[in-house]
Amino acid sequence: MNQGLFSALILRFAAAAGLALVAVAPGAVTASEADFFNGKTFSVVVGYPPGGGYDAYARLLGGHIGRYIPGNPTVVVRNMPGASSIRSANYIFAKAPRDGTVLGLFASSAVFAPMLGNKGAQFSPDGFTWIGNLDQATGTCSVWTASGVASFQDLLKRSVIFGASGPAGFDSEYPRAVNAILGTRVRVIHGYNGATSVLLAMQRGEVQGGCGFPLGSLKSVRRDDFKAGRLKPVIQFALKSPELAAVAHVTDFAKSEEDRQVFNLIFNRDILGRPVAAPPGLVAGRTATLRAAFSAVINDKDFRQAAERQHLTLDTQDGTAVQAFVREIMAYSPKVIARAREALAVGKVENVELKSLEGKITKLVKGGVEITDASGRTISVKVSGRTSVLVGGKKANPKALKAGMACSSRYFGEGDLAKTMACH
Repeated sequence: MNQGLFSALILRFAAAAGLALVAVAPGAVTASEADFFNGKTFSVVVGYPPGGGYDAYARLLGGHIGRYIPGNPTVVVRNMPGASSIRSANYIFAKAPRDGTVLGLFASSAVFAPMLGNKGAQFSPDGFTWIGNLDQATGTCSVWTASGVASFQDLLKRSVIFGASGPAGFDSEYPRAVNAILGTRVRVIHGYNGATSVLLAMQRGEVQGGCGFPLGSLKSVRRDDFKAGRLKPVIQFALKSPELAAVAHVTDFAKSEEDRQVFNLIFNRDILGRPVAAPPGLVAGRTATLRAAFSAVINDKDFRQAAERQHLTLDTQDGTAVQAFVREIMAYSPKVIARAREALAVGKVENVELKSLEGKITKLVKGGVEITDASGRTISVKVSGRTSVLVGGKKANPKALKAGMACSSRYFGEGDLAKTMACH
């Protein structure tokens, strides 16, 4: 977002936030709220698999917010991946209980997907009950240094391959739109199991980069590769970071105010880096209770120390600020929206080609198995709830896999997820 517009929004949000803090002061929480939540199970639903940035933030929130909800309910974190977190957003909007016992964390690419013509997004962005935002993110497209790509200019000069989960995610939308607007030559391959899988593909040399690496994740779950210079940002989006002063920001290339609005809609939605939402239509007073709990937890010393230990950045907004940001974006003209949609037109979709592996399980390892094929080569693959496991022709839990079983698998690559595992 251009800095003038962003500053104006912050001032407006700050004023709204001040009013909100009065409305949800601790004295406003009634005994009936404590009676309602007492003994309940409170769910935090995250729209991505375990192990990534969204999961880390969801578990951080889930580990602390229960102390600030009246009645101190039991808090569980549930992973609901699918369609670049649109599946979880649909669930929060239409199927989750509308009583304040469920919160969702999903990508801001999902939040604004209906505006950009994604028919799979069955919700209105301003229909959610917005509780807050854990981090105003700086998004990046980053490359593996061994790829030979050194800067954004290289993306204009040569064809490169980036990995992505699916067409609805930032990791696909960013490079496709940069291709359309700025003339880069990025080929996007879909089907990877999130940013961790893309990173492994980068390390294997199958792809050169990806756009699913916000700065917060680079400094936390990807910090070793980032600090060592192996994982290098080449362009940034959303909140412009002084830590990436040498890296171009996408709005540097805007030539008019209309261009800036188009760029804001496509690239700067990630200001809502880790948005927290409840379903629409909460019962009276429940929104105030949840917003008060969110405000309390983000100022909690233990919460902030836990975030620091995990290297998770916290640049927060309250629920009224998030709501105002959503409405600001939704007010853009039909012309701006049409230009953004045109830039994001998917066109031909290329999917990653899975590898085949046949052999015997020789070792069970944490989170997966080692399989040795007929040539004596041993491959390690991960097995999770996202793996389709068959044992003796019947659907089975990954825990049913045993050393000595003969298996046929389809997998992304060495050390990566097995999509299917058929054993006997």
